[in-house]
Amino acid sequence: MPKMKTHRATAKRFKRTANGLWKRARAWRSHLLGHKSSKRKRRLRQPAVVSAADRGRMQKLLPYM
Repeated sequence: MPKMKTHRATAKRFKRTANGLWKRARAWRSHLLGHKSSKRKRRLRQPAVVSAADRGRMQKLLPYM
């Protein structure tokens, strides 16, 4: 069985946490920020965890991470 390749675009966007979850950046923080509240922009700075429904997909994209 050949080795599986890591999906490089995914590897640049996600990191593994110490307890095995996947950490990701939040969306909606790139432009059109004038009408968004400071509280909302501050929350968007914080990393989020990939949902349980997507963990299987992450395992296929990043088999050795």
